[in-house]
Amino acid sequence: MTSESLAHLSNNLLYSAMAVYTGAMYCYAAELAFAPRVRAGRVLATVGATASPSVDPAVSGDAPPTPADAESREQARLERSNRLGRIAVALTGLAFLLHFGAVVARGVSAGRPPWGNMFEFSTTGALAVTGAFLVLLARRDNRMPVRYLGLFVIGPVLLTLGLAVSVLYVNSEQLVPALKSVWLVIHVTAAMIAAGILTIGFAQTICFLVQDRMERTGGGPAFMSHFPSADAIDRAAYRMHAFAFPIWTFAVIAGAIWAENAWGRYWGWDPKETWAFITWLVYACYLHARATAGWRGRKAAYLALLGYSTFLFNYLVVNIFLVGLHSYAGVG
Repeated sequence: MTSESLAHLSNNLLYSAMAVYTGAMYCYAAELAFAPRVRAGRVLATVGATASPSVDPAVSGDAPPTPADAESREQARLERSNRLGRIAVALTGLAFLLHFGAVVARGVSAGRPPWGNMFEFSTTGALAVTGAFLVLLARRDNRMPVRYLGLFVIGPVLLTLGLAVSVLYVNSEQLVPALKSVWLVIHVTAAMIAAGILTIGFAQTICFLVQDRMERTGGGPAFMSHFPSADAIDRAAYRMHAFAFPIWTFAVIAGAIWAENAWGRYWGWDPKETWAFITWLVYACYLHARATAGWRGRKAAYLALLGYSTFLFNYLVVNIFLVGLHSYAGVG
């Protein structure tokens, strides 16, 4: 196949992946919306809730609903919800394969790693997010289920791909001279893996804040009753951030080595370098506060959200709007 046909194939695969991601997102949402409220592993059934008050069982001949009947109906709802969740996971896997094919085809069409501009970094970064989520799903840890995160992971993935194809898209071209280095693969791969894991941690942090508020006030969305406890989500988010931090550290160090090879200096306080360091610093403070100051719960969560906001600022604002040696967005 020619480079042009491969680039066209990449675009078609990407749009197909977006369509399947959309189906998966709806299934994740439906799983949460249709699931009955549960507490402590039991379905809460309201006896007689489905009976019509205008019908007298003695007249109609129907027996009044029993607790067993109500529980059976609620169990059926739970099974339907679980079925939707399994469909969502299958669609996520299919979308990942289509997405992966799109990234590979883009790279082959250009004859280089597909990370030369913001469009390519965004599509590959979104792939890393989905990949990290699928790895968590594959663990099958019943003590800490992760399927509840599906809506909060696939939603940002779809938003990123939508931004990529509508705003950031550029034709496949050769790299600028500064990017023609083996450090492109090393540095950017580490940065994308870290970004994928940090995004999962961000989704968990948001879910923790909602679940924590629900546990404190006793009110909130019914679907949150299917989530793990706030304390369990908080610990899971901490583990994700702790896992991503050394990878992000390696990405920053690899970027400094690459800068020395390309520009003759390890660090120049370029906007991209500065905000990568700020992101590193905020997450370092988050991990340090949890390890030494005993920060837990909402205080630590807010610090984690600050860290992710600096990452997003680096990704969106610095790459697109600020001028520096790292201005490879390909847009504008």
